[in-house]
Amino acid sequence: MAMVAQQHHRESSSGSSMNKHQHTHHQLDTGKYVRYTTEQVEALERVYAECPKPSSLRRQQLIRECPILANIEPKQIKVWFQNRRCREKQKKESSKLQTVNRKLTAMNKLLMEENDRLQKQISQLVCENGHMKQQLQTTGVPNADGSFEFVVTTTQHSLRDANNPAGLLSIAEETLAEFLSKATGTAVDWVQMPGMKPGPDSVGIFAISYSCNGVAARACGLVSLEPTKIAEILKDRSSWFRDCRSLEVFTMFPAGNGGTIELLYTQIYAPTTLAPARDFWTLRYTKTLDNGSLVVCERSLSGTGPNTAAAAPQFVRAEMLPSGYLIRPCEGGGSIIHIVDHLNLEAWSVPEVLRPLYQSSKVVAQKMTIAALRYIRQIAQETSGEVVYCLGRQPSVLRTFSQRLSRGFNDAINGFTNDGWSLLSCDGSEDVIVTVNSTKNFMATGNPAHSPSIVGGVLCAKASMLLQNVPPAVLVRFLREHRSEWADFNVDAYCAAAMKASAYAFPGMRPTRFTGNQIIIPLGHTIEHEELLEVVRLEGHSLTPEDAFISRDIHLLQICSGIDEDAVGACSELVFAPIDEMFPDDAPLLPSGFRVIPLDAKLESGTQRTLDLTSSLDVGPSTSTGAAETSSSCNTRSVLTIAFQFPFDSSLQDNVATMARQYVRSVIASVQRVASAISPSGVMPYVGARMSPGAPEAQTLSHWICQSYSYYLGTELLRTAAAGDATVLKHLWHHPDAILCCSLKSLPVLIFANQAGLDMLETTLVALQDVTLDKIFDDSGRKVLCEEFPKLMQQGFAYLPAGMCLSTMGRHVTFDQAVAWKVFDTDENSVHCLAFTFSNWSFV
Repeated sequence: MAMVAQQHHRESSSGSSMNKHQHTHHQLDTGKYVRYTTEQVEALERVYAECPKPSSLRRQQLIRECPILANIEPKQIKVWFQNRRCREKQKKESSKLQTVNRKLTAMNKLLMEENDRLQKQISQLVCENGHMKQQLQTTGVPNADGSFEFVVTTTQHSLRDANNPAGLLSIAEETLAEFLSKATGTAVDWVQMPGMKPGPDSVGIFAISYSCNGVAARACGLVSLEPTKIAEILKDRSSWFRDCRSLEVFTMFPAGNGGTIELLYTQIYAPTTLAPARDFWTLRYTKTLDNGSLVVCERSLSGTGPNTAAAAPQFVRAEMLPSGYLIRPCEGGGSIIHIVDHLNLEAWSVPEVLRPLYQSSKVVAQKMTIAALRYIRQIAQETSGEVVYCLGRQPSVLRTFSQRLSRGFNDAINGFTNDGWSLLSCDGSEDVIVTVNSTKNFMATGNPAHSPSIVGGVLCAKASMLLQNVPPAVLVRFLREHRSEWADFNVDAYCAAAMKASAYAFPGMRPTRFTGNQIIIPLGHTIEHEELLEVVRLEGHSLTPEDAFISRDIHLLQICSGIDEDAVGACSELVFAPIDEMFPDDAPLLPSGFRVIPLDAKLESGTQRTLDLTSSLDVGPSTSTGAAETSSSCNTRSVLTIAFQFPFDSSLQDNVATMARQYVRSVIASVQRVASAISPSGVMPYVGARMSPGAPEAQTLSHWICQSYSYYLGTELLRTAAAGDATVLKHLWHHPDAILCCSLKSLPVLIFANQAGLDMLETTLVALQDVTLDKIFDDSGRKVLCEEFPKLMQQGFAYLPAGMCLSTMGRHVTFDQAVAWKVFDTDENSVHCLAFTFSNWSFV
């Protein structure tokens, strides 16, 4: 025991010496210590740089190749590498802890400042409350006519004229003071942004205005970039604000106090086809404060601004109230940034049903304030090398792809005349708008070899519709994951072929069968996964024997954003464009896709229209049309905008226009069916929607089910007499028994289920068509069904005894009795499907 203790004491002394010196002492089997020389340590460090964990053979080879290590045993070299890796790990952990400590210190400083601001705001509100009580207790002096007159004072934010350069500096200084009072003071009553709680892992602290003129949002956070770099990025608004069409600096001159004044003209895209775009004529002031903070503030100016008469009809002049960025350097590197966006978007200029979109501070927060801070953090992480992307693409290249997809989609939705877009004559229906651009130039990609030879131009078919009680994130996620539910792969093949430099080089123009399978290959994502960039491969096979071994796959570049259901006010998008399999960095893109924007529920009033095309809505008072009897629980609405672009040859413009209009209408019908299926409301989702091509409407099918049941079994399926098809469908949907219908095919699949049937199978209406009849019965149930099937087909119905079936989640379900019968169509000469009812079912 004494020898063991003595040996342990020597090993402890060796460990202590290792921490004190760079050269480590180790104990050999003979009990002697060996100190590594400087040359030995350098030799080992060279090997460690190449391979931190060498194998036993590599260590023996090292001893043979380096004579200076000949007196060191392989076991001791192994221990040296272990200790070296341990020191490296400790060094990294120490650096990481220091970084976290700096971040927590800066975040603590932010929270303390926020707490001080809230204390000031509370004090101010208490004073205002006392003043109001005093005013209420004071009786007004009557006028001659007996009325009372009270003096009401309001804060004036009048716009200044920029025609007098001498007054620009005073405007700039006033803007700076007002902005700072919003960023760090109590000029605006800020409340925490719903769903955005501050914390060490959060992007920042976010707030929206409670009550103020216009809509406002504020953000503050820690960013590991220097203030000048942050200001440079944020001033380039078109690089991070996806809705910014253009930003032009018309005048820039020094202010004389170390600052810079700029006069800007900015154009902002409209998010939907139902509203005009916005523009701003503003003054921007950049200045370094005495405490070292950098300020970039901005506000609108009066006057018409630059000569924009050509674009004026398509834009509504909006107002930017004092807004900007306060960037303060942090000790140890990095910056604390405060962002304020305060706008008046002139909501009067849009249909009343859309006004919540222009009166919501949450939307401004998501689109501008939070987007700016996230973009800065994204650049910071890319600069530090923390972001990893696929397919060897640089982060800046992938970011450019996302921006080009978004910009191209916005161009298609807005269709500005100065971009070459013009409206085609309609076919009498205004549900789908078709515009044409014969000047669309793809040569701007910089490489003519990658540019398509489009002789005619580009057609865009677009439409907007209102969705009732449909979660935008769920809808976009479904459209992304189940493309075959709404897309026509032959149309994708046409667009992909037209975007090639030579159509003859694209095999998709030849007879091709698409399997419906899609493979999503991720390219990159933002730091919080709020936006995904990916390549989608659609699998296809040639129908001609000579091309059987040639790939017919189609590739799409796609961005998907807003699929987080907890993000309040976030816009959900799915935008894609055909590309080559090995697409170059400057590949031409022709984006199409979907955009779903939530409307603030608390501001909605008037119309309760559900799943209606609203292209013909006029500006002005809303009228109550449509489903007035809609359930009051369905109070969340959103606006969906669809835009698809199609290249065309000049000789085929009319044909492509007809195809585009019909295709978009078919997509709308599919989206309506999907939206109805995923709606969590209690309203029967099948009303007005088709289940699949060639199938009857749900109302008609429900009538056939009840009529056939009465014919074969001599009793009524529904206990309550129903007059119309809609009433029959409603009672059938809420029937307590599970009712299922399956097709008459070699492999029967389910085509309909009522609410009880969906609950029993634990599935949805959309996923129902992937469930085959044999999957819902166990072995004994399938045996009984096979025995009763001849009787069912001969006499038209059959009773199945009590048994057990399975849900799509694998859970066992028992039922007391099941009835099966044939469902025939109106002519009673053909069987459309088979129907089943399961009575008194329950999960085991």
